[in-house]
Amino acid sequence: MITEFFFAAIFSTAAVQETDDLKRNMAALELFLKDQEDHKQHCPNIKWTQPDIEVYKKELASQLPTGCKK
Repeated sequence: MITEFFFAAIFSTAAVQETDDLKRNMAALELFLKDQEDHKQHCPNIKWTQPDIEVYKKELASQLPTGCKK
């Protein structure tokens, strides 16, 4: 019985971590794609190289250049 409890506790902790990672990755992807769209619509005249998706995963914030409408 105790073994089953520990297994369930470890499994549920891993599942929660995976869910949190998935949510973070989804939010990062949404920001990444939104920045692409916003750059094209609001400031195509500003030269900008979009950072890698890993930057979005770490920062969870828009990476548009200063002066571009967010």
